[in-house]
Amino acid sequence: MHQGIMKAWIESSHLNGANSTYVEQMYEAYQEDPQSVTEDWRVVFDNLPPASGTTVDVPEASHSKVRDYFRSLALDGRQKGSPKVTDHEVDAKQVKVLQLINAHRFRGHQNADLDPLNIWKRDTVSELDPAFHGLDGDDMEREFNTGSFAHGGETMKLADLVKALKATYCGSIGAEYMHITDTDEKRWIQQRFEPSLGAASYSKTDKTRILEGLNAAEGMEKYLGAKFPGAKRFSLEGGDALVPMMREIIYRAGDAGTKEVIIGMAHRGRLNVLVNILGKKPSELFDEFAGKHGDELNGSGDVKYHQGFSSDFETPGGNIHLALAFNPSHLEIVNPVVIGSVRARLDRRGCDTGLQVMPITIHGDSAITGQGIVQETFNMSQTRGFKVGGSIRIVVNNQVGFTTNMTEDVRSTEYCTDIAKMVQAPIFHVNADDPEAVAFVSQLAVDYRNEFKRDVVIDLVCYRRHGHNEADEPSATQPIMYAKIKKHPTPRKIYADRLIAEKTMGSDDVTSMVNDYRDALDHGDCVVKEWRPMTLNSVDWTPYIGSEWNDPYDAKTPMAKIKNLVGKISYVPDSHKLHSRVAKIYKDRLAMAAGEKLLDWGFAETLAYASILEDKKRIRITGQDSGRGTFFHRHAVLHNQNDATAYMPLRNIADDQGPIDITDSVLSEASVLAFEYGYATAEPSGLTLWEAQFGDFANCAQVVIDQFLSSGEQKWGRLCGLTMLLPHGYEGQGPEHSSARLERFLQLCANHNMQVCVPSTPAQVYHMLRRQVVRPMRRPLVVMSPKSLLRHPLAVSSLEEIAEGTFQNLIGEIDEQDASKVDRVVFCSGKVYFELLERRRKEGLDNVALIRVEQLYPFPLDEAANILAQYAHVKDYVWCQEEPQNQGAWYCSQHHFWSVIPAGAQLSYAGREASAAPACGYPALHAQQQESLINSALKLSK
Repeated sequence: MHQGIMKAWIESSHLNGANSTYVEQMYEAYQEDPQSVTEDWRVVFDNLPPASGTTVDVPEASHSKVRDYFRSLALDGRQKGSPKVTDHEVDAKQVKVLQLINAHRFRGHQNADLDPLNIWKRDTVSELDPAFHGLDGDDMEREFNTGSFAHGGETMKLADLVKALKATYCGSIGAEYMHITDTDEKRWIQQRFEPSLGAASYSKTDKTRILEGLNAAEGMEKYLGAKFPGAKRFSLEGGDALVPMMREIIYRAGDAGTKEVIIGMAHRGRLNVLVNILGKKPSELFDEFAGKHGDELNGSGDVKYHQGFSSDFETPGGNIHLALAFNPSHLEIVNPVVIGSVRARLDRRGCDTGLQVMPITIHGDSAITGQGIVQETFNMSQTRGFKVGGSIRIVVNNQVGFTTNMTEDVRSTEYCTDIAKMVQAPIFHVNADDPEAVAFVSQLAVDYRNEFKRDVVIDLVCYRRHGHNEADEPSATQPIMYAKIKKHPTPRKIYADRLIAEKTMGSDDVTSMVNDYRDALDHGDCVVKEWRPMTLNSVDWTPYIGSEWNDPYDAKTPMAKIKNLVGKISYVPDSHKLHSRVAKIYKDRLAMAAGEKLLDWGFAETLAYASILEDKKRIRITGQDSGRGTFFHRHAVLHNQNDATAYMPLRNIADDQGPIDITDSVLSEASVLAFEYGYATAEPSGLTLWEAQFGDFANCAQVVIDQFLSSGEQKWGRLCGLTMLLPHGYEGQGPEHSSARLERFLQLCANHNMQVCVPSTPAQVYHMLRRQVVRPMRRPLVVMSPKSLLRHPLAVSSLEEIAEGTFQNLIGEIDEQDASKVDRVVFCSGKVYFELLERRRKEGLDNVALIRVEQLYPFPLDEAANILAQYAHVKDYVWCQEEPQNQGAWYCSQHHFWSVIPAGAQLSYAGREASAAPACGYPALHAQQQESLINSALKLSK
């Protein structure tokens, strides 16, 4: 290491003796933080000959080379009169001063005044004491170089420097940013923090605006508490500063040119944000408290503290569209939904910097550290397919989790925000009782996010004046905390008294402000003076409202268009060398394009995307292997074997085609599916798909399926056309790689809320995907996607079926068969159909008809009745499935089969016995079970 080299140099240099300690300490300070030493010394250390052990593998520099370098530097200094390396100015205490500065940058937040209740028990940080560094009272009046500390000039008296450091880093703001490795980011924060000593100077207008926010926050809660005592509202009281914080963020965003702000938050303070930020009419909220609902609400509705809202907000920099996302009780799951919505809006605007659309996510202190979806969302924040130019993440830190002690039971870290360090996000802890400090970090957060396109966290350290909800008695579990809270003045009272004392406002003005706000609530009209009618929302759902799944649409594609597209998707430049297996797939596709082979699954799927893109619609596909497809079938992204460059035929369909993004996602189901749900809710005109690696893995995203996909329209009136591709089929791969849990989706089906399809041919997948875009109905599409059918010799289609066909919800008998001889009709879905078909042909059976149900929900009753008309004489009907009896479609769909079979007919089951596991893990047992269910369905004795 360089320390050993330097020691050898010092011994032979004129900088020896006491000076050697000084230089070594300077170098240690430089290694810890280059910004902690002056620019002259940085130049010296930056130009040291390289040594091994650095981030770059370079050869060890010889000791003589380093000695010669410093000798020449010292000689040049004597000859040129340099003031930086002469004996008389070398003082070992100077390094201690620089270390003291650095200590405050690293650890000042640990002794900052953050807790309004002053109940945090925090150890004193000895490194923040000058005495720790050997600096005593005699040194306080001495002038020292302040290095890169951006306040007070190049030198300061130590006493003044200590005072400035305490004000900057140990006041109402605790800045955590030295974990960031990027020097420019740290320097930027220092330049914003240190010159003003971690504070800002605000005008009377600014201070009045801040007080207005606090007044609105408190006034709203007290009004609701008096009007609806005991009703759940998840009060913001104690964290009132969230309202002026949000206002300052929005104002700052407007100054920067932001056009939309998308907000996600859970319960606490939500009603306050709805009324005091987004401009929801108090009268509408009061009606919700009274149990009323508008006639226009056709669904089930949801509790008031789950509701979303949209409006426009006027700022001096221009109007901004605000949208608060609807949120279920699974608190943090809304965060990736918000980020997905932001990405869709940015994509539509063609903004790749993130500037035009900003996400704000508001977290609870227990939830942000306790729920894994937060880590997953942080993890995607800088990835190619999911980044949005950074998020502003606000933690309403009540210092208690429901009734749980924070430091002992809720987390294992010092701060609830420590998780943000995984992406090196700066964290600004701020005392919520100092609203000007809150305003300062709010503006700083916006500027940082826009400058560096990265996440930034504000930890609003506050308290919860009431229990978890207003029916709780918090003193039962937190007696000491709540004894303090009962005596503690409100944030509005503290700040109003401060403004009165400094003569910014008079007491009559303060009282008048309180009364005016209460009068506005009594009138029930919007209380946000910046509210404007919506004109800026970039998402238009008008063409899709009121459409149903069976509305007619034009399904056909002209053959000339098909032939043009098949050529485009089959072409690969000669210079793009493919892997041999991929080259074989594309050779086959050329044969399919020429009509020499029937189309397989991957070709038809890709052709569907090409037709959608040619219609200028956007496509987005994500999943853990989506570029090639988990089962090596898609290969939409082609990797050059010579230089690893990528080529996408789907991006070369036409000059004016729609955009397409195919992303191999982060290794997550919950956050990615939630992101894609958010994306689809903000991109109604295109096709958004999420593909599970195996269908079983969607289990990890069940909360997204339950609380958003299946019920979002019913609860909130939110439409969404997201498509889920879930590989499903029993090929003997065991319990975790067989079932996409079809039964769970069918159990969630009602009110035509989503479609569940099991396509069995390439033509079917082509028409199914196109249908999702061409027809105006926008509801989720759940696809039990195949595995073995991707290459099954019978699962093929012709170009004519593509051009002239449509999606068939049911497919009747395909073999020439005398219907009068049929005495058994078998319903089935998916790959088991081909096993039944092959076995029936092998056995020469002519008395069994096979009907494929390609769309299990909504069940096509009319089409089923038409197909079954020829079997009116049949009394024996069977549902055959691969899944165990308690899984699959049997329990959830049999009432549909009963409704279409003839009166007096019987319906029986052919499949695996009920099982706690989705499938067996032994190939031999799997084969035995499969043989048994085929025999049972076809009424064979074997």
